[in-house]
Amino acid sequence: MTCTMPIIITGGAQRLGLACAKALLADGFDVLVTYRATKPSLALLEELGARCMYADFSSFEGVESFIRHIKQDYSALRGIIHNASEWDSEAISPDPRQLMEKMWQVHVFAPYRMNLAFEALLYAGFECLGKADIIHMTDYVAEKGSDKHIAYASSKAGLANLTYSFAKRFAPKVKVNSIAPSLLMFHPEDDADYREKALNKSLLHQAPGEKEGVLAVQYVLTNSYMTGRTLSLDGGRHLV
Repeated sequence: MTCTMPIIITGGAQRLGLACAKALLADGFDVLVTYRATKPSLALLEELGARCMYADFSSFEGVESFIRHIKQDYSALRGIIHNASEWDSEAISPDPRQLMEKMWQVHVFAPYRMNLAFEALLYAGFECLGKADIIHMTDYVAEKGSDKHIAYASSKAGLANLTYSFAKRFAPKVKVNSIAPSLLMFHPEDDADYREKALNKSLLHQAPGEKEGVLAVQYVLTNSYMTGRTLSLDGGRHLV
């Protein structure tokens, strides 16, 4: 069992999770990244000092396996960033039951089960460092809903609600907060028409990039007086 106290970032091999991992490594944190598919970024993360661990949170067995490995290898945790996500929609999923179960498995059950399983490790991290955090990466649609991603939106709302319950359960030692982005960055395949429509959904008309998500994570980790709250990164979209 190692004496390091990592921050776990689930789904940390790409996009915002990857950016957060690199930033926290640069800030001097021990970082453990989970991944489900091998990517070139994993080699870079390991070079920077991260530990990369395969984990599949789409099944009960996958979650339990990950929990066992963490408990075997660590006696304390600095924090958990629940970033792993699926983006399936009703349009591409022929089975509503399967879609809903998948969204809630990844976005709600996996964080719920891990938070409970790692309670003692988080308390140990607090006793050693004076800080311990859980961050739920939710979504703007948890507040507004989505007619094209109904199951996804409902599961992100479920994750947002977990923030309140775990903040109560773990106080005053472990802070539990959410970060709810809307559009931060585009995918390379997004065409000009889609980009224009997406930008017009917010007051600020911009896709600011991963840096805004990273800054939000850094703020939550360094703040000492916020728990059970959500940082919204939506460019004023709620007022449009």
